[in-house]
Amino acid sequence: MKRTAIWPPAAAAILGILAGCGSSDDGDAVEMRTLRITVANLTANQPASPVLVSLHRGGDAWRAGSPASVALERLAEGGDGSALAAELAAAGGLVDATGSAPVAPGGIDSFELSYPAADDARLTVATMLVNTNDAFAGLSGLPVGMLEPGARQAYLLAALDAGTEDNAEAAGSVPGPADGGEGFNAARDDVRDAVRVHAGVVGRQDGLAGSVLEGKHRFDNPVLRVEIERVR
Repeated sequence: MKRTAIWPPAAAAILGILAGCGSSDDGDAVEMRTLRITVANLTANQPASPVLVSLHRGGDAWRAGSPASVALERLAEGGDGSALAAELAAAGGLVDATGSAPVAPGGIDSFELSYPAADDARLTVATMLVNTNDAFAGLSGLPVGMLEPGARQAYLLAALDAGTEDNAEAAGSVPGPADGGEGFNAARDDVRDAVRVHAGVVGRQDGLAGSVLEGKHRFDNPVLRVEIERVR
């Protein structure tokens, strides 16, 4: 399903009425650019939480080897990207949008983001693999401001571990349909406490005592495909 976001989010209704004006308060034309972002879930049995896409200036949503922010922890443990969207907006947000529903295995979601021209624009995409403790995937602060109209890029992405929750796969700790357990918990019990490539699901069939997951919940990388197109 395609979703459209217009900068700034709070002005969407006004801009809808004034579509075609494209002018600033002083009468100068405002150059608007539009990106289409398509996200495909490549897993066999890992629904992806509603996808967050954000265009912003500067900043990273995460860095490999560094602790996750609390905002990222909320997304990676419970699939809630609202705090991460607010964090990126505060750091120089241009426009953001969030899918209205999870992306099923093999499914896709598509977004169109329109924003005032900014050569320093960066793109962040993030979603949780919900049949896990804190696995997520996405792009953090990818430079897209210099893309030419018609340009396309595609990325195949591995699952990442937020490093905030132990991957015990225990009953009550996995928020997806495999368990229906707890999502975000402020306490951190992963001793590494750093974002890294996820080691994958083990499951009780392969010897992880107490796991609520099965072999069908395992995943190979890549888990996500993200396509970016400058349409205007």
